[in-house]
Amino acid sequence: MILTTTNSIEEHAIKDYLGIVTGISYDSSYKHKGSKMSFKDMFNTSKYYEAYAAGLEEIKEKAFQKLSDNAKALGANAVVGIKIDIEPLANSYTLMVSITGTAVRVA
Repeated sequence: MILTTTNSIEEHAIKDYLGIVTGISYDSSYKHKGSKMSFKDMFNTSKYYEAYAAGLEEIKEKAFQKLSDNAKALGANAVVGIKIDIEPLANSYTLMVSITGTAVRVA
């Protein structure tokens, strides 16, 4: 599966536009590989940012997997024009990642 933010894929002709697909995932930004950050570590700046970045990457990967699965269900072999939106949910430590693109079939 080819995933790209551009509207075309170099050296590939788009044969069919199959529709808009999305992938959405959300979870705690302080949770990585199933373990939460300790209260003490939240005040350690380097550990805080390390856990936040790792948690965000994990959430983003889940959203990309859902996007890819949705595109495959339409018979696509690529997604073009991908846009990524990362939003904190109000009054929580939860991040939501929403990815949108156009499912296409390329030669």
